Amino acid sequence: MNIYRLLILLFCSLSTVTVSAQSKNVRYGQVSPQVRQDPAMQKFRQNRFGQFIHWGLFSIPAGEWKGKIYPGASEFLKSYADISTEDWAQLRYQFDPVNYDPVEWAGYARQMGVKYATFTTKHHDGFCLWPSKYTDFDMDETPSKRDLVGEFVKAYNDAGIDVYLYYSILDWHHPDWRYSLENKEDSVAFDRFRDYVKDQMTELVQRYPTIKGFWIDGTWDESWKKSGKFSYELEVCLKKLSPDLIINSRFRADEYGARHFDSNGVLMGDYESGYERRLPSPYDTIVPTRDWEAVMTIPENIWGYHKQWEGHIKSSYELIEMLTRCVALNGNFLLNFGPKADGSFKEEEIRLFKEIGRWIHTYGNAIFDCGYAGFERQDWGYYTACRNGNTVNMVVFNVPVSRMLRIKLPAKLQLSSAKFTHSSEKIRIDESVKGEYFLHIPDKEYKEPFVLEIEVKNADGNGIYYMPPLI
Repeated sequence: MNIYRLLILLFCSLSTVTVSAQSKNVRYGQVSPQVRQDPAMQKFRQNRFGQFIHWGLFSIPAGEWKGKIYPGASEFLKSYADISTEDWAQLRYQFDPVNYDPVEWAGYARQMGVKYATFTTKHHDGFCLWPSKYTDFDMDETPSKRDLVGEFVKAYNDAGIDVYLYYSILDWHHPDWRYSLENKEDSVAFDRFRDYVKDQMTELVQRYPTIKGFWIDGTWDESWKKSGKFSYELEVCLKKLSPDLIINSRFRADEYGARHFDSNGVLMGDYESGYERRLPSPYDTIVPTRDWEAVMTIPENIWGYHKQWEGHIKSSYELIEMLTRCVALNGNFLLNFGPKADGSFKEEEIRLFKEIGRWIHTYGNAIFDCGYAGFERQDWGYYTACRNGNTVNMVVFNVPVSRMLRIKLPAKLQLSSAKFTHSSEKIRIDESVKGEYFLHIPDKEYKEPFVLEIEVKNADGNGIYYMPPLI
């Protein structure tokens, strides 16, 4: 048994003691088994890299209102600029995405190398990018009357890309939305709103049966945190309609108001989705024990299209490093793009499609269907282990001046070989002490992150090494 598994068993034992000492009777917590092993969930793990799309009415003002530029997330402009619901609603008559070509979008996504995509159906302003039967604040009220969601789903599916749908519970437009429930009138109104949510989410599942799941947002207000029974029953209902549906941990709170994880620390939803514009520590050994996903913006805090990108703009290699860190910790990476109101992308985004794609198409074998290796992380980069064999990848971002890469393996494992990916060239290996090795790479300039493939075997000769499974 390697060190990773010993640590996990210890963690699970401690967790069991803690829960038993402080456990609550949770009726409306977890719906699915904590670690799903069905083909749909296995595919989600294999996919690893996805594209997030934030698009809607907020793409029209693009962070500007009455001549003033508001920094930050453009989808919050209504709040930042104190725009009335009536004035914001008028934007739907201007929303005419004449340059929206979902086939072209899917081509960009394939070029970048993503395996899945998450598309905005309704953001916090309540505007629906499909013709919904349950509201007139939707695409039927726009000049084009197009079903933007349906066109996206078809084009991306035709390109071999799985589609998930973003849906915000929070709704600034709906008259029955309440931030909190202060009295009976609020409760009655919010009951109607909950029915609206159920109707729309059911509509999306039935209208677009090929979708793989939901990315739910806007669930932090007290009103929804008090909807544990309702949201539990809604998840059950949705999964009866589509048994393979995958839903993130943001969707629900239990009956005590706990979000993401229930009051006993058990993950709610099929994967953890609390990593927004941040990543776990690269030395974290707990997060690899569950499914999770990080979502990331290219600017620091801009999701939908904004006229002015300010502050730090992430480079392609910076984003590739984030993606690799996620994979190395058994997580997925969802990279956001904000199309313009007309359906076109910024030139900076198109450049990233190409730059990231060039690297992915060369080194994607270290990303897709890979995960946590269970080895002690070193400063040169990250390990990713392939699920289908005994190959462990070293994704190198920081080349030491010495041109020697250190490896430290858990007990009873030994390093048998190393080579550059897509090359038969062997790399000299020195073992300094038992279980600690140095790889000597050529003394040259390395202009991009690269991948080494190493073969690791059990020291007793009883077979090859496989990546630690999820527990």
